[in-house]
Amino acid sequence: MKEFNKILFPVDLSESSPKLVPYVTLMARKFGSEIHILFVARVFEYFSGIYVPHPSISKFEDEVVQGAKKRIEEFTEEYFSDFPATNAKVVAGDISEEILKYTVSNGIDLLIMGTHGRKGLEKVVFGSVAERVAKTSPVPVLLINPYKVS
Repeated sequence: MKEFNKILFPVDLSESSPKLVPYVTLMARKFGSEIHILFVARVFEYFSGIYVPHPSISKFEDEVVQGAKKRIEEFTEEYFSDFPATNAKVVAGDISEEILKYTVSNGIDLLIMGTHGRKGLEKVVFGSVAERVAKTSPVPVLLINPYKVS
């Protein structure tokens, strides 16, 4: 059986992220894994086609990234203080693409991520990051619905 030396935990920093922490820490303890926490800030390039000035978009994206960096540090301190080999990073881009890129470039062995259980039109409009990642990931993916765990 493959060892999971590096676990990637992509987070959206919503109220569902902490619900997944016990699964990540359980697997990290079991395998002695290094934990990587990743937040991907969406890029807003598509707004440039509707006459929103590029400097406004860039400034907003920079503020989102800076705010996310502060929040991910707090999240890491609060939930992963017992795991000194935890790395937290914020990047900007397409969420599923950046998760997959990080997985490959950092030699990740296992992805643990939440689903949001979108259905119907909401799923058609927003898609499913978890579904896209799971279908194309080069490593095993553990998907957890944070609304179905106690």
